[in-house]
Amino acid sequence: MADAAASESASGKLVIRNIGLMLSGKIEDPIYDADCLIAVDGKITQWGREKDLDTEGADTLIDANGTTLAPGLIDSHIHPVVGDYTPRQQQLHWIDSTLHGGVTTMISAGEVHMPGRPKDVVGLKAMAIASQRWYENFRPSGVKVHAGAPVIEHGMVEEDFAELAKSGVKLLGEVGLGTVKDGKTARQMVDWARKYGIQSTIHTGGPSIPGSGLIDADMVLETGTDVVGHINGGHSALPDDQIVCLCENCKAALEIVHNGNERAALLTLNTARELGKLDQLILGTDGPAGSGVQPLGIMRMVAMLSALGNVPAEIAFCFANGNTARRRNLDCGLIEAGRSADFVLMDQAQHAPGKHILDSVALGNLPGVGMTIIDGVVRSQRSRNTPPAWRIPEIIG
Repeated sequence: MADAAASESASGKLVIRNIGLMLSGKIEDPIYDADCLIAVDGKITQWGREKDLDTEGADTLIDANGTTLAPGLIDSHIHPVVGDYTPRQQQLHWIDSTLHGGVTTMISAGEVHMPGRPKDVVGLKAMAIASQRWYENFRPSGVKVHAGAPVIEHGMVEEDFAELAKSGVKLLGEVGLGTVKDGKTARQMVDWARKYGIQSTIHTGGPSIPGSGLIDADMVLETGTDVVGHINGGHSALPDDQIVCLCENCKAALEIVHNGNERAALLTLNTARELGKLDQLILGTDGPAGSGVQPLGIMRMVAMLSALGNVPAEIAFCFANGNTARRRNLDCGLIEAGRSADFVLMDQAQHAPGKHILDSVALGNLPGVGMTIIDGVVRSQRSRNTPPAWRIPEIIG
């Protein structure tokens, strides 16, 4: 359940020992030779072999019991509204439920499901600033929700983006979900946003909600956003040649989503691999949406891309944490000193085929989540949503 004090970070020393496998989030070095990790005041400080580390004086001691530790998963594409409620499917506690799928950070692509969403410039700025504030002040179950992502509309000028940035807004909602649907105007606004440190994404593919429209490869390239939002469609994908064109010509993040076209997702993966661009792949759910809420959406994408795309599972997990952290300029998602101590601990699901967890995921199976940690604080234990794991971590001190 969500709690109002969820934004607190751990004070003191966290030691996680007896780790069976440590995934780094780094696509260039996805597996660390380590069985222990230490965090102080919510930040990673050390990892390696327990015998070589100073584990004395732990305020919190966790026995991983041989499970796998990875940076917490990141959902790069959500549409929140307020708190842990979405009117899109009349669902409560969807963020808490997603935490049980190993997701510790979520990024808004626009609060487009807010009833009565204002589309005038004054109103949309007010809502964006309010959205940024309420998720900054209230983190459902501790999950880091980066929200306040205004959808650009005709009538916005450079001063509006300066004001938004000064007020703490760091994201634009999906370009194309508002009245701006031509590349020239969108590019000008995206450039203004970038000038003031606001990151942008674009709706790619056919229309998804009333008021949206087709955004083809030409407009994506002309607009030049930082993220190619749901390159595999949300819901309807672009033709294959346009997806290949975007992979070939974009330096932006190539975002694959759960609620898109799975065939187009695999085309994106295969094309990116051929081009040596796997570091540009990031994952999102694009929920809540017409397809509902997907608490296990990111984990399902990891398993699907690994199994059907013939990607080692340890690489596929990087699409869901490290790649996104780097592309989104986040302080989590990687096992590096000074980054937030946000983790998911998991193990091979009971009776799932495979020799070990990575082999099992590569066969398309979901692992069982045993614990999530955010800023050094345990936020959930045995998942109520994933299949039960063979082993689960324990808090022993």
